[in-house]
Amino acid sequence: MKGLRCFILVMVCCGVALAQTSAGKGPAFEPVPELPYRATANFFQTPLSVVAGEVSAVSLNSKGHIFVFQRGKPDLLEYDEAGKYLRSIGEGLFTVPHGLRFDADDNIWVTDTGSHIVLKLDHDGRVLMVLGRKNVGAEGDWLFNKPADVAFGKNGEFFVADGYGNSRIMKFDRNGKFLKQWGSFGEQPGQFQLPHSIVIDKQWRIYVADREGGRIQIFDYDGKFLKEWDGIGYPYGLFITPDQHIWMSDGGLDRVVEFDPEGRIVGAVGEPGHGLGQFVWPHFLAVGPDRKIYVADVLNWRVDVFVPTGTAPTGKMSPYVPTKRVFNEQIKSSGWSIRHP
Repeated sequence: MKGLRCFILVMVCCGVALAQTSAGKGPAFEPVPELPYRATANFFQTPLSVVAGEVSAVSLNSKGHIFVFQRGKPDLLEYDEAGKYLRSIGEGLFTVPHGLRFDADDNIWVTDTGSHIVLKLDHDGRVLMVLGRKNVGAEGDWLFNKPADVAFGKNGEFFVADGYGNSRIMKFDRNGKFLKQWGSFGEQPGQFQLPHSIVIDKQWRIYVADREGGRIQIFDYDGKFLKEWDGIGYPYGLFITPDQHIWMSDGGLDRVVEFDPEGRIVGAVGEPGHGLGQFVWPHFLAVGPDRKIYVADVLNWRVDVFVPTGTAPTGKMSPYVPTKRVFNEQIKSSGWSIRHP
């Protein structure tokens, strides 16, 4: 491990850090390059009638419109590419909003950890497909337990990260027919502590964010384990850009990290806190064609927007170097209302 840390440090000094690729007791975080971005305030023009809540996910359709999935009223909001509010969708459909994706036909896919279902909606919010049974969290080839995310494969096939309760990946055909699954709870390769996000690259390799395992596991299209990127933090959300870079929202260390296709850390942006450019549980994220970063910031009840500065990377290191998980510890209260219920 000492030799590996020295190697990481050497790579960082050259402008790139390398994620660990084998399981270990935890990362020794080194400085990484600061990504050339600036946070933007007041990007979204949200009407006062919208009741804000925890923001779970954000996603862009083919027009560049920004969809925000929140635990407020309404739950699913659409904005244009400039942040102008357009409409709400799917009122009354959701219990606990979680994941949000668009397929190649601009259909809307959501995961709901409160009702244990996956929904496919058309552009107008009509329900096209329901997977799972509402309010039934269990294990079966037709049931989920707090499903977290969805990714799209060949010929309309799709994959579900299931999730908080079942620690598995499920594969379905375009009509929702169950095809296969893999994974169980654990720390070994191919096992998951919490498969929270899933994306697929151009070579049909599948990347799974094992959130509480502190790693990204990589599989072939049939679910065969290939390798893992370990010691990277707490991968809550994943997004893959056309250059095949993997972007990760780290909800444990409160930052966004960019990886190249080989797992080398290109850089990071953000830090813990409540101010501009800071996060408290960055959950899911999206990167637009113009390279803007949109981050669903759960406990700050907002979507954070980062705009490229237009300058080349300077080699400057990010001032935030994580030392431990933040906004996580809690103890049982013992005040007056606890003693006098």
